[in-house]
Formats: sequence, structure tokens, C-alpha cells
Amino acid sequence: MAELALPIRTERLVLRAYRPDDVEALLAYYSDPLVARYIPWEPWSREFADKVVTRRLVSTAITGPEARFAVVAEHAGKVVGDVILWPADDTLSRGELGWAFHPAVAGHGFATEAVRAVIGVAFAHYGMHRVIARVDGRNKASARLCERVGMIREAHLRRDEWAKGEWTDTLIYGLLKEEWPASTEQA
Repeated sequence: MAELALPIRTERLVLRAYRPDDVEALLAYYSDPLVARYIPWEPWSREFADKVVTRRLVSTAITGPEARFAVVAEHAGKVVGDVILWPADDTLSRGELGWAFHPAVAGHGFATEAVRAVIGVAFAHYGMHRVIARVDGRNKASARLCERVGMIREAHLRRDEWAKGEWTDTLIYGLLKEEWPASTEQA
């Protein structure tokens, strides 16, 4: 498979590979307890941000079950969020998405635009059959995002995960390649 050419340009965003100088921009939102509330980590420290960015510097292609495709979303030259796609199984035919965006850009459609682009990469470039997102049941904004990009809520798992001191529900959203409009693929 040919390597995906980065950056990916959408109407308003540049989706590019991580760079070492992204630490401060990512720390600006991942250190926020409100952003960290629904993700698996506590708010990021500087040390943790350095480690994550170092790992993601090489997360530029899905080449095997442990590989990741991770991009930073920039608007007007500023990092506004990031999106990650990883294989959901060893066949690489199913992918899972995760994302986070700076609260200052909430409501501007940047997350929707970036996630749509990465879904396009999953289907058009990596040839995936299916893409899913696991969303904390309390995270209404991410659930709405899944629906905006055409994902279908396939499951509501009640109190299935112990997260940050409490049992939480998980919503599973899925999208099949044949449900993805070819006109919006971005690969």
C-alpha cells in the first residue's frame, strides 16, 4: 500500500503529522480536567505530554495491528485538536477512532470536519470495512459528533467500564464503508 501523503487539507483545516513542538499546544487542552473527563487518562502533565507526542511522532500509518494513524488538526496555523485511527483487530479491516479538541473551538465544526476526513482515510486509503467509536455515555458532544458524521449508535453498554472512580456507560457507534458517501471521502 502506498504511503498516505500528509498533510490532508479540508475546507478549513490542515491535518498533519505530529511534530516535537506540538507538546505545548496539545498540553493546552489535554491538561484541562473537562477535556480529560471522558478520555482514558488523567489531565496531562508536561512529562506525559512529552511521552505521548514522542510516541505519536511515528504514528503516521497503519502498517500492522499495533500501528496508529494520528494527525494534528490545525486551523489558521494553530493546533485545535487531534484525531487518531487504529486497527480494531488483527485483520486491519476494522478501525477505531478517537479525538480531542480544544474547548475554545467547540461549536465551530472543526471536530466534525477532521473526523470526516479521517473516516475517509480509513475507507479510501486503508480499505477498512468498518469504523467504530467508543464514547463515554456522558459525553453528549462526542455522541452528537458521531451522529453528524453518519455513524449509527449500535450499542449502549450500561455501566460496563470503571473510569476515574465510577462505573460509566459506553456508547458504540459504527459506520460501514458502503454507508460512507463517496463524495465526502478524503484520501
